[in-house]
Amino acid sequence: MTHMSEHQSAMSSKQVSQPELKTLLNGLAMGESPRWHNERLWFSDWGAREIVVVDLAGSSEVMVRLPFPSFQAICFDWLPDGRLLVVSSGAGLLLQMTLAGMLTTYADLSHFANRGWNEIVVDGHGNTYVNGGGFDLMAGEKFAPGMIVLVTPDGFVRQVADDIAFPNGMAVTADNSRLIVAESYGKRLTAFDILGDGSLAHRRVWADLGEGVPDGICIDADGAVWYADVPNKRCVRVCEGGEVLQTINLDRGCFACMLGGPDRKTLFLIATECRGMDKIPELALARTGKVLTIEAPAPGVGWP
Repeated sequence: MTHMSEHQSAMSSKQVSQPELKTLLNGLAMGESPRWHNERLWFSDWGAREIVVVDLAGSSEVMVRLPFPSFQAICFDWLPDGRLLVVSSGAGLLLQMTLAGMLTTYADLSHFANRGWNEIVVDGHGNTYVNGGGFDLMAGEKFAPGMIVLVTPDGFVRQVADDIAFPNGMAVTADNSRLIVAESYGKRLTAFDILGDGSLAHRRVWADLGEGVPDGICIDADGAVWYADVPNKRCVRVCEGGEVLQTINLDRGCFACMLGGPDRKTLFLIATECRGMDKIPELALARTGKVLTIEAPAPGVGWP
């Protein structure tokens, strides 16, 4: 990703005209963590404590009902063998779902000095990265820098990055060589090289986003990153260095995004009205959340 391709250079010279934005699903309490898996979009509805799937025709069903309190992080991803992993922020646990539908502990994260476990991504080797903000945002705690921990396939857990300004969405490149994390409070995307043992090294700013506040992210085949932006009510495509390639403006906060569909060129946007974190519980009752779709210029690659 160090050098832009000729295609990227051409695209960066002007903003891409926007195709039609469509509504796929309405009525979510607070959607997050979209994943394209087994030809459908999976996402978590934090307010409803559910993991939901929706197909491209808009037909949805609840796949998992979770016993967690509302509005704690319930981000999820899959191991290469198909096991579903779910973050239990409040308990400080990474859970796995058994074939019988039971949630059991996959890794205990509670001994780390962290109060806000959040996003998860599993790479192609089965390494699981989980981040946390260092404080409980929903409880109104004072800001503290966050971290990323690694859970290896053999179950060993260790911290691999720290001093991250509210880590949010994470994505791993298709060759498993690089992890990109959204630093929401830092208004930047930060990249790490992934070493052979899963450790993270060579930290650098991948893109300074100016006034952008990144939440969920995904990577496309041109090496660009889409990032969701709640306060600015948009989803933005940027290349390394921060140049904006495309902006999709919405009428509500965009919490997460994911490329999927048969050719992985459908961009799914999870959007909900947001007037501050203290208002989220009451807004969730109004179920203003949506799943939106729009055609993207390049297919998704990497993980998730």
